[in-house]
Amino acid sequence: MLTMMVTLSAENPYKVYTQGLPFEMPEVNAPQIPDRQVLLSDYDADGTGQRLCTDAFVRAITALTAKGGGRLVVPSGIWLTGPIVLKSNIELHLEHGAVIQFAADESLYPIVQTSFEGLDTRRCQSPISAVGQTNIAITGDGAIDGNGQYWRPLKKSKVTESQWKTLTSQPGGVMKRKDYWVPSQGYDEAEQMSSMNVPDKELSDEQWQHIKRFLRPVMVSLVGCKNVLLQGVIFQNSPAWNLHPLMCENIIIDGVLARNPAYAQNGDALDLESCRNALIVNSKFDAGDDGICIKSGKDADGRRRGRPCENVVVSGCTVFAGHGGFVVGSEMSGGVRNIMVSKCQFLGTDVGLRFKSTRGRGGIVENIYIDGISMNDIKTYALTFNMYYGGKSVAEVLAEGGQPQQVQAMPVTEETPIFRNIDIRNVICSHAGFAMEFNGLPEMPIDGIKLKDIVIRADHDATFQYSKNITRDNVNIILE
Repeated sequence: MLTMMVTLSAENPYKVYTQGLPFEMPEVNAPQIPDRQVLLSDYDADGTGQRLCTDAFVRAITALTAKGGGRLVVPSGIWLTGPIVLKSNIELHLEHGAVIQFAADESLYPIVQTSFEGLDTRRCQSPISAVGQTNIAITGDGAIDGNGQYWRPLKKSKVTESQWKTLTSQPGGVMKRKDYWVPSQGYDEAEQMSSMNVPDKELSDEQWQHIKRFLRPVMVSLVGCKNVLLQGVIFQNSPAWNLHPLMCENIIIDGVLARNPAYAQNGDALDLESCRNALIVNSKFDAGDDGICIKSGKDADGRRRGRPCENVVVSGCTVFAGHGGFVVGSEMSGGVRNIMVSKCQFLGTDVGLRFKSTRGRGGIVENIYIDGISMNDIKTYALTFNMYYGGKSVAEVLAEGGQPQQVQAMPVTEETPIFRNIDIRNVICSHAGFAMEFNGLPEMPIDGIKLKDIVIRADHDATFQYSKNITRDNVNIILE
């Protein structure tokens, strides 16, 4: 099987991705998983989806760990479970027809200390998680479903009438407005005391429990792990972000499909945050929010962590619906550098290439190389640099009249975001609403962007504000 070939081959098949880069990056290898395996079905697990298998997953992983690790094989079937915690030297392998379905029961997901949207906070435990582990993998041909509709709020404008009736019929939900529904009373109260999706006041343990459904987790949370492989699996229907490697090193995401419904609020497909030495290759992303997103923490929490997202290769990927195809930010306070994006296609995203931040972030985004992007049916901008991100999609901002054109300069401090030295070439877009937007800060213009061999067919031309040293070589914008 492909996973074992990758693990055991003397020649690293991923070596090609780190050769000839415009920056130094070490070779990334797949994790070394011991050559032994157990079947989940051997641990009294029920593959009909009628009975929880949480204990079976725990016992199987514990048994493998006691022997030094190996492969936990999930056979064809529906395996209903609570959270799965991966350990070092463990490969979770889903065979054809295997579906891991996470149960819609908040009592199974304890509140844990973690990071979400770049801030130190509490959330419910993720359906799949690992903290500080080495050599871990999720591979195979099956699917992992996060039962996200149990956790997420819903905007009526995002769904059909039939979907609205079905999704809002869940017990315990609250209709905040005729066009906005949340899944619990505690969720409603939490929104009133939160900035974005994180409570911004001190809460007692009892209050945290009361707002538990609001603390919807990312589906796959890998924190501080080394040597990680996600390969072949379908990851879908997450409560919040889908895949979230945080402060990981040597990570390979190969041939996966990460998808969420178009109406999934905060349903990012992939958020790679403060990671080092990462390959994202030959994968597909289809989400209700950003597709492939690079982050490094938010504001003071991100600056205090001080870990950039660096040495990342994105190659051969497709992004379908979503707010952005390839995205940097808005949480980039620890910095982003040494990123190569090539041979990707964005089909029907709101934005193609999206760089976003705002005052208060700080952080430096630099040495980004983008080469060979094909785009079709881009709803707003083929390329945007926007330093005034306020939590809304570009489409929502445009519907409200767009960004202010005249902005007063502010003093430059550690809270001032910096975007510089970005090379974008060999891009073709068959249609976009707008060609390009450069919307920097007067005190810190977007600096040193090279545009070469670019063709964009769009309804509206490019705009440049508070930007400098922008070079254009064979850039053709065809207005339709």
